[in-house]
Amino acid sequence: MNGERLAFSTNAFKQATLDEAVRAIAEIGYAGVEIMADVPHMFPVDFSDTQAQELRKLIEGLGMAVSNVNAFTGFGFDGGDTYHPTWLEDDPVLRRQRIDHTRRAIELTAAIGGDCISLQPGGPYQRRDIDRCYALFAEGLSECLDTARTCGVILGIEPEPGLLLERSDQFERLKSAFFADEPLVMMNADLGHFYCCREDPAAVLERCAEVICHVHIEDISDERVHQHLVPGEGAMDFDAIFAALDRIGYDGFVTVELYPYTSTAEQVARDAIQFLRPMLSGP
Repeated sequence: MNGERLAFSTNAFKQATLDEAVRAIAEIGYAGVEIMADVPHMFPVDFSDTQAQELRKLIEGLGMAVSNVNAFTGFGFDGGDTYHPTWLEDDPVLRRQRIDHTRRAIELTAAIGGDCISLQPGGPYQRRDIDRCYALFAEGLSECLDTARTCGVILGIEPEPGLLLERSDQFERLKSAFFADEPLVMMNADLGHFYCCREDPAAVLERCAEVICHVHIEDISDERVHQHLVPGEGAMDFDAIFAALDRIGYDGFVTVELYPYTSTAEQVARDAIQFLRPMLSGP
């Protein structure tokens, strides 16, 4: 994988404005930036088309590209409710909030020059009927497809520990049952999440290569607790991960996601790129 495909997410920079975050990530040397679709950055309900145009000019002017728009949360990543409302709410009004939020985030993704968006994998399901949860999730996601087609944006479902879809095989179940012939429904492969669920991230990359639209990385401790660490501070095998990315010919962005490090965002962004760059092949 070429080193010019490394990106960093603004969700570590919650103490900075969006413009400040983008400029800092560019100055550190990342080729791409992931935009958080939540407060205090690109909150879809409040972010205007004019602001989107200005953000696109800023990113392109700094010589960067949009790696992804992160719409996983969307309703309070600054200290509110991280997950709710989800795709699985019993209340149709709450489900509609998630759907409408996602559709607007898709429009903004296209407006700022992006082509993929990462989405929550259903949400917490709390021992509810699994088949119904899968159906509810698929129903809501389907309502976003027309917007995705119009905008040319891929919907990247991101499996996460503790939510409806945790593992890669659960994503494959949803894909095969509801979206087998839909090229715009793909996977945002957060490799630390798979490691937490005792999957081999490199093996997931190779098995799921055809449905991966974007990759998140962070490190995870050998206890496999879902706590994002700076690459090099945990137990994940990054040599194996980047070798797998090379083998599958992945040419998209790999975005470092270190949202817990709000007070040290610039420093951990620097530490991550210094650790990862020597592992990458290519010019």
